[in-house]
Amino acid sequence: MKNLHKILKKENYKKVKFKITKTQHLLIKAKINGIKGNFILDTGASSSCIGFECVDLFLLEAKKSKTKASGAGASGMLTQIATKNQLQLGTWKDSAFDVVIFDLSHINEALTQHKSKPVHGIIGADVLMKGKGIVDYFNYCLYLQ
Repeated sequence: MKNLHKILKKENYKKVKFKITKTQHLLIKAKINGIKGNFILDTGASSSCIGFECVDLFLLEAKKSKTKASGAGASGMLTQIATKNQLQLGTWKDSAFDVVIFDLSHINEALTQHKSKPVHGIIGADVLMKGKGIVDYFNYCLYLQ
């Protein structure tokens, strides 16, 4: 659809570019608390998450969580949570961003085995739903309102 960008711009959507990795993942740049990072955009991930090793990098205040994480070949993983953070994707912002913290080493190991760069975390459906996300695979764009 050629006019998608024009239509969404009229509806106050913000355009955020992403890249496709060698592993066919959607790679998107984001800022958390003003710090830049690389993330996988994952429509199938219920919550956005960051690896334990990135807590200090993104200035997160990690708190204990009783929730166990699962996905992409792993389950029952211990988690922490960091609430009320600043998230920025392009010019779109969320000033009350909650993020799950857990061990992403299995994901990054798989990426590096396929000669892709490791990521700091995953942007999940929680952000997509909050921003009324529309993924334009053809033009490598995410639109958020």
